Amino acid sequence: MAGMLASAHSATLVGLEAFPVRCEVDAGRGVPSFELVGLAEAAVRESRVRVKSALAQIGVDLSEYRIVVNLAPADLRKNGSGFDLAIAAAVLGALGRVEKESLAAAMFIGELSLSGGVQGLRGVLPHVMGAKARGFPRIVVPRVSEAEAACVSGIDVLTCEGLAELLEHLAGRAPLPRAKPGAPESPPAYDDLAELKGQSAARRALEICAAGGHNLLMIGPPGAGKTMLARRLPGILPPLSSDEALEVMTVHSVAGSLRRGTGRLFARPFRAPHHTLSEAALVGGSDPPRPGEVSLAHHGVLFLDELAEFRRSVLEALRQPLEDGVVTVSRAFAKTTFHARPLLVGAMNPCPCGFLGDARRCGCTAERVRTYRSRISGPLLDRIDVHVVLPPVEVGALVARGRGEASEAVRARVIEARERQLARAPHRRATNAALSPADLERVATPDPEGRALLERAASRHMLSARAFGKVMRVARTIADLDGSLEVRGPHVAEAITLRAFDRGGTALAA
Repeated sequence: MAGMLASAHSATLVGLEAFPVRCEVDAGRGVPSFELVGLAEAAVRESRVRVKSALAQIGVDLSEYRIVVNLAPADLRKNGSGFDLAIAAAVLGALGRVEKESLAAAMFIGELSLSGGVQGLRGVLPHVMGAKARGFPRIVVPRVSEAEAACVSGIDVLTCEGLAELLEHLAGRAPLPRAKPGAPESPPAYDDLAELKGQSAARRALEICAAGGHNLLMIGPPGAGKTMLARRLPGILPPLSSDEALEVMTVHSVAGSLRRGTGRLFARPFRAPHHTLSEAALVGGSDPPRPGEVSLAHHGVLFLDELAEFRRSVLEALRQPLEDGVVTVSRAFAKTTFHARPLLVGAMNPCPCGFLGDARRCGCTAERVRTYRSRISGPLLDRIDVHVVLPPVEVGALVARGRGEASEAVRARVIEARERQLARAPHRRATNAALSPADLERVATPDPEGRALLERAASRHMLSARAFGKVMRVARTIADLDGSLEVRGPHVAEAITLRAFDRGGTALAA
């Protein structure tokens, strides 16, 4: 007996992008079977069991049918469990339980349980964005994922809790409800800079880095406050814009780390991986590729404590993301690109024992110090805009009464500086740290005094072309914090002092 054909649309994720997949089903009476073809991975092939059991729960018995499912295009690798809902819908169409036309204009994303429930899965948000980009007027997603799916406007997002509910919708008897936006994430209670004792130079460097989006390296002994400073950095950064929040949510949706029920994000990510992590864990990897820590910290803070203890290969893998703002992971079947523009904060000791300059506690030789610091390569240092030395905190500062300047006051200045940057390039929304060479020359040309300082610094400290550009970018940020339209000599001078390694720095009595 000739079979009946029907098809429904789904998608497969390749990195952050969802590629449409057409689920074609041929159903006919004959020797019972359920075949699935189309370059499907194990989780996709297992959908045969889930779909058969879920259909049986709503009274659709496949024991008399020969079912063939083709996932097209056949040369695109399929992974994940999100095809279940589309396959089940196409089977219903092929068996004549619903009109085939009811399947044509929608995309179906969801994993089925054996009881017929529709379960959540990773990557719902990029699936919805992909459906919109490819002209689908509507998409059906699991109800547990409606909060993230509703973040995308311009497409009709319907939610489904079970296969029986989908059957009623496709039969025209009871339409599925539309996705409701989740409650916006409550702004977190960050630790306050006012709690930090001393370290005025480091506080200033932190404010400059927050204002311009500059990467920061802090060098100081244990107990100098490096970790305290890093953990207070998110509290002085501006809230995420709508576009930034969507990018961050997309990365975390693919990684499966987005909390269900959360609406729009306001807080910037803060990631602090241990120094034992692998290269793939930092920049992304596995098969299929997943985002790493540098992508999970996109538009937020990536804090690498004990920077010199990370493996050399792991640190060198950061060079391309810090330069380009993306990570590219190549595999045999696909090449995947993830967002990766965090504000990098590194912290390290001045020597292996950490107490360089203290004759009572430090016995490190000059060679040991040199070897320890050489773990951070010159090309990586070039990509870090600000290097600041933290001396030990004086006892007088620790016992002094009163509190330092609060994060709220610092954040207000940072937001003002960011607004000045946005006003210069409203179509790009670029921070000073991300300025192209052409834009840098246009907005950060120093006055004669500043130019002379730059020339002397470049000659004396042998600045590379990249380091020279970093100094100019930091000087532009300092001018923005100062409310100055022009980059003047004092701005350049301060920017030069914030390149400790270029000046032969970290010499805490080395």
